[in-house]
Amino acid sequence: MFPYPKYFGKLNYEESCKEESLHSNGNSNIIRQAKEAMSVFETIKQRRNIGKMTAQSPTRQQIEQLLEAATHAPNHHKVEPWKFIVLAGNARIELGQVMADSLARRLAENPSGNVEAMIDKERTKLLRSPVVIVAVAEQPRQANVLEIENIEAVAASVENMLLAGEEMGLACMWRTGDAAYDPHVKHWLGLSPADHIVAFVYVGFPAILKLERHPTPVANKTTWLGWQA
Repeated sequence: MFPYPKYFGKLNYEESCKEESLHSNGNSNIIRQAKEAMSVFETIKQRRNIGKMTAQSPTRQQIEQLLEAATHAPNHHKVEPWKFIVLAGNARIELGQVMADSLARRLAENPSGNVEAMIDKERTKLLRSPVVIVAVAEQPRQANVLEIENIEAVAASVENMLLAGEEMGLACMWRTGDAAYDPHVKHWLGLSPADHIVAFVYVGFPAILKLERHPTPVANKTTWLGWQA
């Protein structure tokens, strides 16, 4: 089992409460907020996609916490364009068969490689974790709402889930692939053709250690305009 970082969960809350009891001059809120901000930054840096998970399933309460975190994402015009479908048990097998059948049809038109192995892999893909959350961006219903902005909002909600999962000690992995754009998959999920599957979020408990990650330095990706040093 992987230990929780020291700044996560209950311990962080209790320390902030102690801090407030020690300060009555109004500065306690500033101290508490600074601690929470540091916790978020460290969580962001530690988060990784975990590709291998155990068979142990998160509880419904834990999944609901992830979904609650998702609903606090920023969204244009406050339309809350997200929809979530939680798959577990046989539902993963049933959708996996739909995905495999769709892939088989595509490969029949343009066969390449080991077709049978590719179809078998597609069929079992959703079994890589005990729970899969499908995050969907609904099509805009108001004239002033842009489709891309709904997709961006749902992407932000997925990141909220990933960070909440990291804090809770869960393993999470964000995937899309051809299935995310497949009309047969959308139909099985009860979606309209115009809805966008933004993510298949695989959720469970880690079976492997996290890999080291060294992002490209931000200086290589940033242009400063009009900035006064």
